[in-house]
Amino acid sequence: MNTGRIARRATLAVALSLFAGTVFAQAQPAANQEFQPEVGQAGKDVVWVPTAQALVDRMLDMAKLTPKDIHYDLGSGDGRTVITAAKRGATAFGVEYNPDMVELSRRNAVKEGVTGKATFIHGDIFETDFSKATVITLFLLPELNVKLRPKILAMKPGTRVASNSFTMGDWKSDESQVAQGDCTSYCTAYLWIVPANVDGIWKSGKEEIKFAQEFQMVHGSVGQGGKLAPILKGRLRGDAINFTAGDARYTGKVSGNSIEGTVTAGGKTAPWTATRIK
Repeated sequence: MNTGRIARRATLAVALSLFAGTVFAQAQPAANQEFQPEVGQAGKDVVWVPTAQALVDRMLDMAKLTPKDIHYDLGSGDGRTVITAAKRGATAFGVEYNPDMVELSRRNAVKEGVTGKATFIHGDIFETDFSKATVITLFLLPELNVKLRPKILAMKPGTRVASNSFTMGDWKSDESQVAQGDCTSYCTAYLWIVPANVDGIWKSGKEEIKFAQEFQMVHGSVGQGGKLAPILKGRLRGDAINFTAGDARYTGKVSGNSIEGTVTAGGKTAPWTATRIK
């Protein structure tokens, strides 16, 4: 028996085995390696770009988010906006199409101790029901905002919508601000307040009021005894309406087909109500 030859063969076999094991290990990803997003990675509708924390804070400040609010972030990415809203006490939801981003967001929520307030949904923003939201945040392209607009305008008047950098087409924002601090790009926040629907013909005592509405802007006329006064400076902010006609200033709260408020004319203020008849 040639013990030297056998020993050399055994040594070679061990070496080949170790080499193969090294190559296999290098070819396999670490089993416990966590997903990390990359700026610009493709998504369903947009690429992912993180929102600077300064702008997250600015959007939620503009929306006047409180612990009583139900917040939805449509396209929630790494979850930072939802987590910030949850830290402020709101019940916050993130809707995200990328399942890896959803899991990352959930891990981040655990790290920040807000799992009881922050929920992440793996889904399509165009198919998800967010009708219970009182605050919505977005970082989507304008054409996607416009696509969502009909659902948003059908929501309860007073719902606040804050967008990172991109607008809603011809629905002009109620407010815009620029963030400072750590924000170096995509630093403008826009805010819309979902307006009540007042379009139509209303009756108020002997007056007939015709409202023509373009989002939160209101035009039309107030008529009595064959005389018409154009509505000027008409504006809605949620369910609150204000306008002037002639020498009278009207303010009120809209509730479906009724308005209750006051009218001021000639230095006197009196109660004012109106009912939609058409």
